[in-house]
Amino acid sequence: MNDRASVESYDYIVVGAGSAGAAVANRLSADARHRVLLLEAGPAGHPWSRIPIGYARLLTNPAVNWLYSGEPEPSTNGRRIPVPRGRLLGGSSALNGLAFVRGQAQDFDSWAQMGNSGWSYADVLPLFKRMERYEGDGDDAFRGRNGPLRVTDPDWHDPFFATVIEAAGQVGIAHNPDYNGARQDGIAMSQATIASRQRMSTARCYLDPVRRRRNLRIETGAMTEGLVLDGKRCVGVRYVAAAGPREARAGGDVIVCAGSINSPQLLELSGIGQPDRLQALGIAVRHALPGVGENLRDHYAPRTRWAVGAKGFTFNDRGRGLGLVRQALRYVLQGDGLLAMVGAPIRAFVRSREGLAAPDLLLGWVPMLTEPSPRGPRIARQSGFTCYAHPMRPESRGHVHIVTADPRRPPAIRFNFLSAPIDAELTVRALRIARSIMNAPAMKRLQLTELAPGPDRSTDEQIVDWVKKAAETTYHPVGTCKMGGDAMAVVDARLRVHGIDGLRVADASIMPTLTSGNTNAPTIMIGEKAADMVLADARG
Repeated sequence: MNDRASVESYDYIVVGAGSAGAAVANRLSADARHRVLLLEAGPAGHPWSRIPIGYARLLTNPAVNWLYSGEPEPSTNGRRIPVPRGRLLGGSSALNGLAFVRGQAQDFDSWAQMGNSGWSYADVLPLFKRMERYEGDGDDAFRGRNGPLRVTDPDWHDPFFATVIEAAGQVGIAHNPDYNGARQDGIAMSQATIASRQRMSTARCYLDPVRRRRNLRIETGAMTEGLVLDGKRCVGVRYVAAAGPREARAGGDVIVCAGSINSPQLLELSGIGQPDRLQALGIAVRHALPGVGENLRDHYAPRTRWAVGAKGFTFNDRGRGLGLVRQALRYVLQGDGLLAMVGAPIRAFVRSREGLAAPDLLLGWVPMLTEPSPRGPRIARQSGFTCYAHPMRPESRGHVHIVTADPRRPPAIRFNFLSAPIDAELTVRALRIARSIMNAPAMKRLQLTELAPGPDRSTDEQIVDWVKKAAETTYHPVGTCKMGGDAMAVVDARLRVHGIDGLRVADASIMPTLTSGNTNAPTIMIGEKAADMVLADARG
């Protein structure tokens, strides 16, 4: 320990105040007997985070975003894929696209079937219900009404959205008013973590209501640089704050909630991981755990682009110049429109072929074309929209590993997209389904022209070649500290790091496989469940 570092004592230390970490800190500190320290490397917030469309400004903002990128690889045609990750209270829930998607029952049942007792859909459904305050018309057997996280249904009567829903119905994809209910199948408006015109991040919903708890300390601008180990037990953390280096000790557990990139990074920096890799970097091996940083999965999603000849359907027509002023007024007066928009306001969960038990593909629509700018994406002059399409449960796996012992240097992220042949096959099928919807009779009123991949790319080989040149992730990295009992698992079913007492990981990194859709909702659920397990184990 640095001689200048001060040492403090707590019952629990939570590293990372993101989607899971905020939930963990809230629940652990509900008992006034528990002193809880919550550490966040980034600031308390950002003005743009409050406004739903603010994600467009924050995707490239280093003040609140780690701004990671993937390594160049053949599946990306040598490109570095951006990997934005939230670096502020609320983590990625404070700058994501706001879509609320739990996933399918079979996602969680498969985790339980892998040997992770307590993670079946029947086990986690009460947690999903407990965490949400859903304001729609869903079935109360599946939906929660009194939780901290407000979830709403956007209005789908906009002409563009209504047209897409009609077109999907014409090719056999029915409208489903609640894809977080009994079944996920169909097309729907995206349920959103938006209420009262504002983003409902975990900072807003889990931390703001409990900031005055005397037993909860929330420290921002606090970069955790290592875990403090006493033999095979984690007893605290080392971090750097504005006042300099510090050390905090935990009488109970240290819960790492730093996310799928930073959680394995912190373990490796602390000497937990693959011995050869750590030794090569001059890091003393404290515990050999080969699965740390492995099993990385994400959704690799090509964005098809379509020009719209008819006027007034997209935000390229309605959100530029004076139109943007009108949208701002609409947001202030009505709380809807462009500034209140989810990242992809409409989505469809579909099957790649008949006979499947559940959907395996996701399509999402963004009612405008954008172009890059130094301050983030901006609305293009050309009228059109984007439709992304991808498999929901990809088999391709990559890894995240540190390349230096310096905690401020980003790790290397290698996705290995499309390395599993089934992923390429299903991506092509997803794109063909997207094209079928665009060619449905209802879409004729939009006067469409396919811009990308373009009608000249029709064979499977041509489409896959375009995907490698154009696809991006949908910002859903998971799995790098996976849960399980096999040789490559990092945590057990109670999220305890194998071989290290007093240490747990609770975030999207523990997912053995990707859930079917966006990952924010299941990550918050993981935080809720982690807190329950910590408290239950403490009671003995």
